[in-house]
Amino acid sequence: MGTRTLSAAMLAAAVLTVSTACSGGATKPAGEESAVAPLNPEGASGSITVLTNRTDLVQDGTMKKYAAEFNKTYPDVKVEFEAITDYEGEVKIRMNTENYGDVLLIPGAVSKADYPNFFAPLGAAADMRSKYLFTGKTEVDGKVYGIGTFGTASGFVYNKALWKEAGITEWPTTPEQFLRDLKSVKDKTGAVPYYTNFKDAWPLSGQWTNGVGTVSCDSQALDVLAESDKPWAKGSDLNTLDTLLHDMVARKLTEKDPSTTNWESSKTLLAKGEIGSMMLGSWAVNQMRAAAEDAGKNPDDIGFMPVPVQSGGEFCATLVSDYQQAVNIHSDNKEAARVWIDWFTAESGYSEKEGAVSVLRSAAMPSTLQDYVDNGVKMVERSEAKTAEVNEIDEAAEIGLNTPDYRQKLIDIARGAQDGSLRDYLADLDKRWSEARKNAGS
Repeated sequence: MGTRTLSAAMLAAAVLTVSTACSGGATKPAGEESAVAPLNPEGASGSITVLTNRTDLVQDGTMKKYAAEFNKTYPDVKVEFEAITDYEGEVKIRMNTENYGDVLLIPGAVSKADYPNFFAPLGAAADMRSKYLFTGKTEVDGKVYGIGTFGTASGFVYNKALWKEAGITEWPTTPEQFLRDLKSVKDKTGAVPYYTNFKDAWPLSGQWTNGVGTVSCDSQALDVLAESDKPWAKGSDLNTLDTLLHDMVARKLTEKDPSTTNWESSKTLLAKGEIGSMMLGSWAVNQMRAAAEDAGKNPDDIGFMPVPVQSGGEFCATLVSDYQQAVNIHSDNKEAARVWIDWFTAESGYSEKEGAVSVLRSAAMPSTLQDYVDNGVKMVERSEAKTAEVNEIDEAAEIGLNTPDYRQKLIDIARGAQDGSLRDYLADLDKRWSEARKNAGS
């Protein structure tokens, strides 16, 4: 997957049931720990271990450079990094003990209700939400237990030069117009209009589900699923998104053989204009631009467009959080750990370098989203207040909103590799969801 960073939201559904297995590490009752807010940050000291899923940034020395910059301000804090390839799998096991670093990214396996047992509170929700985006993701009983590494916006990465060659100079405003534009790309350039990344699979999971809220332009769109018996009803976010994916495949506007796709190769293919577009978060723009430079192409040819639906005459894009940084409640150096989180969030430049959205409300949008800013795309900070309930229903229905399986089946139906129709498939998803809600006591 290269340097792609998975968001916790993508992983939560797949590992939700493991949360009870983590409870062995909890020894302090919820609410006992006071918020970690260093009284004297400049005087912070001690050694801390930071767990990270960014193995690439540890291996190439990038994280060490961040630590060196940090030590210019905080010379008495020694920072060590532990890069973990199977981050979710390993950390959830380690959380049965007290040894899971001083600073860590909150695994999707941990139930939100258990946050006070594993993580030190970072501040009162009322204070934190005025400064940071996405605080609701880790808020429990009025306290916040995590600060996001960055946010990502929903949309399509695309090759602007290729689309211009096909005669397209404006973003499509409807799914049907988007499909017509893809056909123009195919007919006039010979490129693959859209690339599913079917084989690597993960682009079919959270990347599409993160778009829930773009169609309705509703920050509560994900929460609403906890109260809905028909999430795939006509006109809904999920119906619109999944119908678009189905129709792209059914109209042969995607790669010929989905079983042969390759994520790493797709970056170069899009950069070179051999692929027209892919549904990915805004985090991917910088990676595509880097691929363009490597291929001797113009990185400015890589653009980012919103989902082709407008609400009240404007495009909308959801903002969702990546992993949340937390302080281990068992850490002996909580103040030093909190100082690192604060510095990394506000001073390191990490989110800017990644082309991602800073979690600081005061920060400007990154250059990767300049087209969104210039064209007045409305950014919707999506609520995750009911994510736990949604995940519970999703798991009971065995659908997998944040796993690739159900969209892989959707693609197989669209290309004739499996029997069925779009209408019947979406109706079946609604039926399973409704039954799961009833069984969950909703």
